[in-house]
Amino acid sequence: MTSPNLTDSFQSAFKAYDVRGIVGETITAESVEATGAAFVDVLGLAGAELLVGGDMRPSSPEFEQAFAAGATARGANVVMLGRISTDELYYACGTRGTPGVVFTASHNPAQYNGIKMARAGAVPVSADSGLYEIRDRAAGYLAGGIPAPEAAGLTRGTVTHEDVLAGYAAHLRSLVDLAGSRPLKVVVDAGNGMAGLTTPAVLGSALLPALPLQIVPLYFELDGTFPNHPANPLEPENLRDLQAAVVEHGADIGLAFDGDADRCFVVDERGVPVSPSAITALVARREIARAKAGGEEQPVIIHNLITSRAVPELVEHDGGRAVVTRVGHSFIKAVMAEQGGVFGGEHSAHYYFRDFFNADTGMLAAMHVLAALGEQDGPLSALAAEYDPYFASGEINSQVADKDAAVERVLAAYRGAAVEVGTMDGTTVSARDGSFWFNLRPSNTEPFLRYNGEAKDLATMEDIRDQVLALVRNGA
Repeated sequence: MTSPNLTDSFQSAFKAYDVRGIVGETITAESVEATGAAFVDVLGLAGAELLVGGDMRPSSPEFEQAFAAGATARGANVVMLGRISTDELYYACGTRGTPGVVFTASHNPAQYNGIKMARAGAVPVSADSGLYEIRDRAAGYLAGGIPAPEAAGLTRGTVTHEDVLAGYAAHLRSLVDLAGSRPLKVVVDAGNGMAGLTTPAVLGSALLPALPLQIVPLYFELDGTFPNHPANPLEPENLRDLQAAVVEHGADIGLAFDGDADRCFVVDERGVPVSPSAITALVARREIARAKAGGEEQPVIIHNLITSRAVPELVEHDGGRAVVTRVGHSFIKAVMAEQGGVFGGEHSAHYYFRDFFNADTGMLAAMHVLAALGEQDGPLSALAAEYDPYFASGEINSQVADKDAAVERVLAAYRGAAVEVGTMDGTTVSARDGSFWFNLRPSNTEPFLRYNGEAKDLATMEDIRDQVLALVRNGA
């Protein structure tokens, strides 16, 4: 029997979109085995195929084996994929029509691990689509044990092994043709994460013919202890090695991936970061043109409400239709499916593609940027400037005890005929003349209000930012 403390701490690892916890504390081999059994039950996979893979974290192989043990005890036939990126899982689930899981904690430190789950077709499993049912059933198995298959009238499932890297690489190459690009020197910082495996396969010549790309590798060794820097490119300090290497090598572009390689960040030839909103706009233009060439009259592009206003403006200019949604991959993927979106982007550097099962893939986004750069002669800084006309604050967190009161202080100062107030995903205040907008979004798990703002000029952006943050933090 498992102690109630273990059961309770394990349940706390189930978040809105995935499972994420500290190895040996909130996530253990025992709890993972129970989750494998519960996953099969909730998705009805007895006698069916189930894909299991993991990233480079030291705990991933043990957890994969434990999950497979629980899944086969409930009758699923497990295909072990070995070391994979998260978007490799989505590729496999999409092309095979098979559910699957990948063990990863994305950008979190080494002591963490977790589980990202997908249904057949790479449809996400989240709090709204079965994740908490899996949690509750797993808790029951932790408390009472997983019955032997025979006792439950089941046949124990099988375990086989397969490598999907070559198919994944070929699929991505089929979506973006880089063979005709001008020669480019590309520095890639894998952060000791899974891009160290996927980059040579997709952009290099490890499995496929060489492209006109000279790859300069940084930290390609798979090492889930992250000996060089955390695999979280969202933090500016984790981009410094890439920025320096781009300048040192005279490279055309730099790419940084997070630990499970589903996000990609870009720096230009000067080592200056290119905003994810600019990347969203650039890729949106390419995907709109491709969809129109295929006969679509008004291709749909999805973006979250924190993304720069440059994105919907470009989409409308190019004859597409922009659809705004809340922050978060489950919302983006759901709206992509509902609206038939061809592409979606977030300010956090998640990029979603209809041709990739509505799932996010950092590598495919990187390939679009490389293609756009390689099709013209100018530097990336000039190309990116076309898609980045506004001045953005970036996301700024304020720790406040009463988030609602802080928002009310701001609204009391800004309400009036000159602004509009929206309530999708927090509170958004927009100037009617288009000169600025800002959003205050409360964290669901921490005592933070997250501020994002944008303006047509730097002085206005800084003035509004400072005024709003002062109001938020007054009495915090």
